[in-house]
This record gives sequence, structure tokens and C-alpha cells, in this order.
Amino acid sequence: MELKSRKDVPAELTWDLSSIYATEEEMYADVEKLKSLAARMAKDYKGNLNTPQAINACLDDMRELERLLTLTGNYCDLAVSVDYYDTYNQERNEKLSRLAAEISSSLSFIESEIIEQNEDTLREAIRTATDNRHYLEDILRSKPHQLHPEAERALAALSQSLYAPYQIYNMAKLADMKFDAFTAGGQEYPLGYSLFEDDYEYEKDTEIRRTAFAVFSKKIREYENVTAATYNTQVQTEKTMATLRGFDTVFDSLLFNQKVTRELYDRQIDLITEKLAPHMRRYARLLQRIHGLDKMTFADLKIAVDPEYDPKVTIEESRAYIEKGLSILGEDYVEMVRTAYRDRWVDFAQNAGKSTGGFCASPYGKNSFILLSWNNRMADVFTLAHELGHAGHFKSCNSVQSIFDTNVSTYFVEAPSTMNELLMAHYLLKTNPDKRFRRWVLSCMISNTYYHNFVTHLMEAAYQREVYKIVDAGGSVNAEVLNRLMKETLQKFWGEDVEIDDDAAHTWMRQPHYYMGLYSYTYSAGLTVATQACKRIETEGQPAVEDWKKVLAAGSTLDPIGLAKLAGIDITTDGPLLDTIAYIGEIIEEIERLTDELN
Repeated sequence: MELKSRKDVPAELTWDLSSIYATEEEMYADVEKLKSLAARMAKDYKGNLNTPQAINACLDDMRELERLLTLTGNYCDLAVSVDYYDTYNQERNEKLSRLAAEISSSLSFIESEIIEQNEDTLREAIRTATDNRHYLEDILRSKPHQLHPEAERALAALSQSLYAPYQIYNMAKLADMKFDAFTAGGQEYPLGYSLFEDDYEYEKDTEIRRTAFAVFSKKIREYENVTAATYNTQVQTEKTMATLRGFDTVFDSLLFNQKVTRELYDRQIDLITEKLAPHMRRYARLLQRIHGLDKMTFADLKIAVDPEYDPKVTIEESRAYIEKGLSILGEDYVEMVRTAYRDRWVDFAQNAGKSTGGFCASPYGKNSFILLSWNNRMADVFTLAHELGHAGHFKSCNSVQSIFDTNVSTYFVEAPSTMNELLMAHYLLKTNPDKRFRRWVLSCMISNTYYHNFVTHLMEAAYQREVYKIVDAGGSVNAEVLNRLMKETLQKFWGEDVEIDDDAAHTWMRQPHYYMGLYSYTYSAGLTVATQACKRIETEGQPAVEDWKKVLAAGSTLDPIGLAKLAGIDITTDGPLLDTIAYIGEIIEEIERLTDELN
């Protein structure tokens, strides 16, 4: 059966964007406010940002401008994300993107003029600011990398073009790729991007699973050259921007906004590649033994330890799991979960042209919007808990912080989401002493939470680092190079225990995170913090919960080191990461032990 068109999906399975704007007309009314506000700001402030009072007055208006840009932008972009076949929504989104670029260009003088002021003026502006203080501090921090005002204006005007590689990637992946059905065991099965990634990758039947992977890989391989060219355009643009702004490397440029050092970045990749690999190879061997596989291939890595015990979970049933699993965070948090279901924050639907994976958008002053494709698996429950972690995080910080102080570093932003996955697992472990149930929960932790964040995204990060090394040295990449880099990265991690073929080498084509800077590695960084904070909650109880709530509310008023410290964790040392890797190893050892006891 083919995926439904978006128009045929029941409304109750879709999110409700009317909580941003009840009608399109209301959205366009805010677009007019945007235009008027931007024009007034250009008239009132250009050439006049030379006093602390003028600077703060301008930034007060800038916060309102950012709010309107966020609301209109999300309203249009989210509509596209659920149906890349809808040309009306695409055209509307493009129109908004062009407007945003025009406004950004017309107001690019603001940062340029502020940076040109003497330090006494800036310090006084910071001293007298309330909601603008951290924004001004960040402007001071970026002063060495600011370009001439006209150059900044030109770059702002080109922003839509600079983001084009990501748009092209999504159009090729979600609109142009059409997958043929495949046959396994004499039966025909439909195939699509989300069907493969959300369903067939976890399929217990080896012939169906491996055939789906082979047919899926054959199709995406047909697009390898255009996808590689698109990605090369992305990384070359990032290198050019890094050079223009005076950064020594593209790594320094991309890590600057994350507010972390190259040491923290490299440590995350190097330690996990070295220390976690032996544990995960052991897990792969266990899967091979349990399932009686002739060999372990890349297509087999996401199968369940006990597929017969993996319960089907409806959307309604997931509500009880999540409410109880996250109840330790308090009644307010549980009420947010109830509201998310009741008020249609979540797009559960499976339909043609919809974005793959999952994400959560949290426009300032509104509720969150969560995208996923529901397949009635416990993995979906963990994914939804994960995305609700983002929703809870931004509900907390958006309610108490300036819009300027909600741009949380990507190094930390996956901590609240992965924390929810861990809390769900720990709750389940307490509900049933049965050995088979315990093994199932522990295996969910490995195959869902830790595999996804500490292996899948970490391998992407290790591969991505090699790409940027080539670019930093003045080179470029093509499909042949990218296939080789991904294959070598996977082989280094899995060794002789998992067969890495050419289909596995093409997994670099599947990840949109490569168009978001150094994002992939931050999943393991966030999960490291979450693991340590969750262990604190398990041992210390309410005091640790209260510390975590403070972290959620802090937004971007602290850098990642400061946020982790507020949660009682010191990420300036190797300790938290090494302890987390050891913890993963202990879970795998227990799964092995329980397997032996159950057989």
C-alpha cells in the first residue's frame, strides 16, 4: 500500500498550525507589521546608534522583529515540512524567506554600528540593559569577526542563496525520489524514505529487512552525484565564510556560536570511537547470535534483541507511558504532555512528501510543534518523549527569558530531549521485575537512545570531520570521496564484527544535519550530560530534579559548560563521557547475562 497524500490524512493525526495563526490572513497581517517595523527601524536608528539609550531602544524593537519573523517563518516552513509536494506552501515559504533576507540586509547596519562604538559606550549599554544584555555581550564577542558594514549587508541579502543547499537536498530527497516496491518471500512491499527508516530498518524478518535496505540504497545511489555536489557547495560556502571572518579553520568558525572549544568537539568523537566501539561490537555479536544470522551486516544493526516481545503501541496508549515516565519532572510538565496530545502539537501522520525523522519547533510565545511518523512501535514512544523534551525545554526558557536568550547552544540542546528518553526507560524498569521485560527495556535503551545518539550520529560526526579536514586543506569532495570516507568511518568503528558494504557507504546521503554545521556530534554531547543528570536524579531525587528545572529555564544565559555545571556536571573533564561509555557497557553486559539466563 502506497503512502497517502496529505489531503487524505485524518486531521487528528496532524498538527494544528492555527495556534500560531488562526488564518493565513492573520499571518499576512503580521507580515505587514514586519515590513512597517523594519522600515521604521531603518529610518530611526541608522546612523544614530551612538548612545547606550539608542542602542537599547533599537534592540527592544529588534526583539519584536525577531518574534514576528519567528512566528511567520514557522507558520510557513512547518506547512512545507509535512508535504513537499504542495507547491502553494512552497511558494509562500519562499516568499517569506525572501522577505526575511531583505529585512536582514536592510537592518544589518545595527550590529555593525553597535560594534563600532567605543568600549565605554558598549559597557554602559550592557550595564543598563535588561533583556538585551547577553545579546550585547555576544556582539562584543563577535567583534573580531565582523566584516565591513557593506559586506555584512550583502551577505544578509544573499542569505536565501546561502541556505539553498539544504533546500535542494530536501527537494531531491522528499519530492523527487520515488521508490519502487520490492519483493521478499514472494510478497510485494511498498517502499519510501520514512517507511524504510521508521519501519523496515527494525523489521525482524531478515529477508525483508536486507532486501528493503538493498532496494532503498539502490534508489538513493541514483542521486549520489547531485547530492554530493549540493553538499560540497554547503561545505565550500562554510569554508569561505570562515575565511572571510578571520577564523583559522572551518571548525573554529562553526564551533564559535556553540561556545565550545575544539578540544570538547574532538574529545567527543575520539573517545567514543575508541572506547565505545568494543562495547557496541559485543552488542552486534549478541544480536547475530540471538537471531542466528549467517553474518552481521549494517542492515541488521537496528533489529530488536527480543522482537517477539516488542509491543505494538497505539498513539493513545503512548500517552499513558509518557505521562507516567516523565511524572518525576512534576505536574506542570505532565500537564504540558496532556496538552500536546489534546491540542494537536504532534504530527503523527505517514504521508507522501513528509520530512523524515523527527523534530520539534518551538516558536517564541507559542506552543511547540513535533513532527514524526507513527509506526506503532515502542521506538516511536521514545522518539515522542525525546521531542517533548525539546518542547518542555523551550516552554520553560521561552516563558522566562528574552527571545534573545533562547538560542541555546547546539552542544547542549539535545540534553533535555535525551534526558526524557532515559527517564522513560528508568520508569519502565521500575514497573515490572520480570527478566524478559527488563532485558527488553535495557535493549530499548541501547538500540534507541544510545545507538541513535552515540553511534549513528557519532559516526556521521566522525565522517563529517574528515570532510571538513579536506575542505580546510583547500580540497573539495564528490560522491566517490564521500562514499569512501563513510565506509572507512564505519569500518573503523565496527571492525570485523559487522560487514560494511557499498550500500552502507551511502548512508551519508540520508542525514540533513550536515547542512546545519557541526550538529551531529552534539547528540552524544547532550546525551552525556543527560546520562549524568539522570543518574543524579536516580540517586539524589528531588534536589537533582530542581537543578534540572533551573537548567531548562536558563536558556542561553549560560554557555554549555555553565549549563552543565548548573546540573552538577563538569564537562571540562573526560570524566562524564568516560562514565557514560562505561554505563553503556554495563547495560550491554546485563543484556547478555539476561539472555543467557532466559535461554
